[in-house]
Amino acid sequence: MLLWFAGLSFVIVAWIFASPAIDYRLVMGGAVLPVVEMVAGGPWILHTLLAPVFVMTAVMLVFRGKRLVQRKWLGISIGMFLYLVLDGGWARTTLFWWPLFGSEAEPSDIPTWEATPILILMELAGAAALFWVIRRYRLTGDSERQLFIREGKLSRSLMAEPPGTC
Repeated sequence: MLLWFAGLSFVIVAWIFASPAIDYRLVMGGAVLPVVEMVAGGPWILHTLLAPVFVMTAVMLVFRGKRLVQRKWLGISIGMFLYLVLDGGWARTTLFWWPLFGSEAEPSDIPTWEATPILILMELAGAAALFWVIRRYRLTGDSERQLFIREGKLSRSLMAEPPGTC
């Protein structure tokens, strides 16, 4: 279930922050990072609130005094927070608040990703979100695509345009 997290995290951050300076690749990477735990038999720490808070704190401390570098690398923790929102992780109290409410995840806290019509629809929604992003920010154009591939950024002029004009 990658497209749901990657696509929607990109759209949400683009709408909320509307910043051409954010590295959207890192946001999407942070949003799919906890999926690695599920493939490896998780969930573990990346499905807790502790993980994105730790990453955000580490970025702020490691890059203290380097505002632009901080802004770039904060994309990972922003994506990790969005994973918890998009996965409904906040509804799994023991896992979300680990280790505050115990160290063992209850069976009801473990997300399941069996192929169901809902998960298929979620992936399709994620694919639609990515398709919308590609069209909205004209990532089919050479200069816009290269800017995104090289730096993870979107064109400043396109970020300023109202969504209906593209």
